[in-house]
Amino acid sequence: MATLSTHALDTMNGCPAAGMAVALYRVGTDAVSLLHQAVLNDNGRAPDLTQAASALTVGRYRLVFQVAAYFLVRGVALPEPPFLDEVSVDFGIAEASGHYHVPLLASPWSYSTYRGS
Repeated sequence: MATLSTHALDTMNGCPAAGMAVALYRVGTDAVSLLHQAVLNDNGRAPDLTQAASALTVGRYRLVFQVAAYFLVRGVALPEPPFLDEVSVDFGIAEASGHYHVPLLASPWSYSTYRGS
């Protein structure tokens, strides 16, 4: 089975995005199913997500990061509605035995992601 991990970095403040909420979904042809929700730890990681997602099958998935809520808690003045609210990263698992690391680098105005190691 495939494994999954994630890591979020706050590029506005140059630190891990500790406290940011993230959710993992399976994206099917007819429905989207919530698999797990987590809050990132002091290192910006979600070890409980890694454990919950340790047996993913080949298919399509989505991570949804609560970017605006995170920056509001940090005291950043955001417009209403915020430029970025939830950031969704859709990705595919093609190798049943692979490890997939999906990091997010985010500010209130931009984000980037890639397949990490």
